[in-house]
Amino acid sequence: MTTQTLPPDDVAAVQQCEQAYNRMRDELSQVIVGQDAVIEQVLIAIFSRGHALLEGVPGLAKTLLISSLAQSMHLSFKRVQFTPDLMPSDVTGTEVIQENVETGARQYQFLPGPLFANMVLADEINRTPPKTQAAMLEAMQERQVSAGGTMHKLPTPFFVLATQNPLEQEGTYPLPEAQLDRFLLYIKVDYPSGAEEWEIARRVTGGAMGIIRPIMTGEEIIAIQKLVERVPVSDQVLGYAWTLTRASRPGTPEAPAFVNQWVSWGAGPRGLLTLVMAAKARALLYGRYHATVGDVQAVAAPALRHRIAPNYAAQAAQVDSGKLIQMLMESISADKKYEKPAA
Repeated sequence: MTTQTLPPDDVAAVQQCEQAYNRMRDELSQVIVGQDAVIEQVLIAIFSRGHALLEGVPGLAKTLLISSLAQSMHLSFKRVQFTPDLMPSDVTGTEVIQENVETGARQYQFLPGPLFANMVLADEINRTPPKTQAAMLEAMQERQVSAGGTMHKLPTPFFVLATQNPLEQEGTYPLPEAQLDRFLLYIKVDYPSGAEEWEIARRVTGGAMGIIRPIMTGEEIIAIQKLVERVPVSDQVLGYAWTLTRASRPGTPEAPAFVNQWVSWGAGPRGLLTLVMAAKARALLYGRYHATVGDVQAVAAPALRHRIAPNYAAQAAQVDSGKLIQMLMESISADKKYEKPAA
């Protein structure tokens, strides 16, 4: 599809999206050195109306990146440090008895918790018990909170950006698969390069950190989310994503031999939806009017790494989900002509 077949307003909106992305990267570069891929993937999750899980060792500026992103988007921001004694009401809010000063009558009043913000940083989310994780699950999926038999809608837009430390597993509660699946993308945060680490030390120790200015508003983010839904996807791109998803499932006709050998279970339909939506959002970031197979390949790792489970044989062979995704993409041709399968 070319720009001529798109509504003029959408053509202008795509150009504005690319410009906003470039300005946001420039703004974040004042306090964040490097991490371009992480920033891109977090923005893809946000523009796709999804949540993201960031995993990396301590000290990689995950918290700083998320709080800086909230500033650049002019969104309300709350940070929750998850601990083993954190209760669901500490996150969602609770009802308390309030006395009316004039009448003396007492009534219950809901006091919102830190979830009632546009962007919520769930720091070390795997350190809280399943009861509190379940409360997060409803908020992430339904974008509402239940308290005292009443539903309380969360603000719009609403994103949960969670972090977890891959080093320490003692005293943690691994996220259940149902909650992992609620995260649109599972983003790996790696060490900076040598030059980037040098620049980090120079800036931080020299007091050269900049100030983040707002680049867009919540209303503009919502407009981009709606624009992502309108981005066209050809049968070729959809067919590639469909094949990639189905090939990840052991025991299916599309599964390669190594999937049957090393995978316990593969990505479900939500994995396919994630590949398509994330690919469309990435296309907008680069000022393109339609998604490509290259966009699907670029988002495949964060979209599928938490939706493909290596079995014991794979773990013994030191084959993780990232390696399996790479092998899947190598085994599936991007040039093959894909069509809708027969019923």
